Amino acid sequence: MVSLEQKPRKHHPLEVYIQRLEQGDALLKDTPDHVLEVVGILKSYGVVLDAYSRNLIYIAEHQFLNPFPFFKYFNGEVSLKRLLQHWGHDRINYEYAEYCMKSMFWHGGGGLDEYLDTPEFARAAEKAIQGKWKGNLFMLTLHKLFPDFLPEQVRVMAYYSGLGQFWRVMSDLFIALSDRYDNGEIQTIPQVVDHILQGLVAAANKPITYQVQLRGKTYDILPKSAGLTFLMDTAVPYVEAIFFRGAPFMGTISYNAQAYQIPDEQGAFTYGALFADPLPIGGSGIPPTLLMQDMRHYLPDYLHQFYQNTIRGEDDLRVQICQTFQKSMFCVTTAALKGLAPYPFTTDNPEEKAANRQFLKPWMDRFIESRLETANQ
Repeated sequence: MVSLEQKPRKHHPLEVYIQRLEQGDALLKDTPDHVLEVVGILKSYGVVLDAYSRNLIYIAEHQFLNPFPFFKYFNGEVSLKRLLQHWGHDRINYEYAEYCMKSMFWHGGGGLDEYLDTPEFARAAEKAIQGKWKGNLFMLTLHKLFPDFLPEQVRVMAYYSGLGQFWRVMSDLFIALSDRYDNGEIQTIPQVVDHILQGLVAAANKPITYQVQLRGKTYDILPKSAGLTFLMDTAVPYVEAIFFRGAPFMGTISYNAQAYQIPDEQGAFTYGALFADPLPIGGSGIPPTLLMQDMRHYLPDYLHQFYQNTIRGEDDLRVQICQTFQKSMFCVTTAALKGLAPYPFTTDNPEEKAANRQFLKPWMDRFIESRLETANQ
C-alpha cells in the first residue's frame, strides 16, 4: 500500500531528452535528413573556421599591440586586388571571429581567464609591452599614465590566439567528419556525436600557448608552464560563452537599463547559438549573418540541393543555414556533455545513473528556453 505522504517523482520537463541520452542517442533526433544537414553544415563550417583560425592567430602574432591594424584581415598579403575584394565584401567576414572572441573575453571562465589575472601574466605582459615600445617615449608615457590599458590589450591578444587554436582543432575535426560521411562511415547522428567526442577527447590535453616575436626576441604570453589545455580552458568556456550566453544583438533589443530587456547578471544571458531566433538572420547588424554568409559559399552540393527543394528554396537560405547550424551545435553540445559527465550515459549502475542525472539537471534547466524542441520538429 502506498503511503499518502509519499510524493510522486517529478519528471524534468525535458525528461525525454535525458532518456534519449541514457539510451546512447543525442539531443538531436536521429533521422537521415538530420545527418545530411549536420554533416553538410559542419563541412562548410570547418572550411570557414580554417580561415577564422588562421586570421585570429595571425593577428595575435603579427598585429600585437598595433594601434592602427588597418590590414589585420589580410594575413600579411596586402595587394590592390585583395583591397578591392575587401571593400567589395568579396571575402571571408573575419569580423564574426572577433565577435566570438570578444564574447569569450567578456564572459570569461576557465583557466585562460584565470591566468590572465595572475601576477605571472602581468609580468609577462609588461615585458612584452616594454619590448614592443622600447624607445617610443609617447607610448611608454601613455603606459605610465594609464597602466591598465596596454595589459588589457595583451589579454585581448591572448584570446585571439586561444580562440584561434581552439578553432584550428575544430576545423580539422569537422572536415574529417565530412570525409568519413563521404566514405560511408558516418550514417547516424550518434555516430556524428561519437566522432566529435573522440576528437575532443584526443585534443583535451593539447597545450594552449602563445608567443610573440618582437625585435628578434621571443616573449611568452601564455607559456606552457601555465598548464592551459584545449578542453577545459578553451572548449568549455567557448560552449558557455557562445552556445549559451552570447550577447544581445543591437537593434533587436533595448540596451536602456530602464527598459529591463537585458538580464542584470551575465550568467542569465540566453543569446547564444542554442537560443537565438534564426529569423533575424540576414538583417543588418546581426553578427551571425556574417557567419551564415560565409558558410553559404562552401555548402556541399547535397546540402545546397536539400535547401533548394524546400518551400522557399533559396529565398531564405541564410535562415535555413542558421537552423541547420543550430541542429549541428546541439550535436556538438551532446558530445561535450558526454565528455564532461562523471560516467557514461548508458551505464546501468543505479548510483552512476543518479550521478549523471544530477550532472545533467542544471544543463537541462538551461535547455528549457533553448530551441531544442524546435530543432527536433
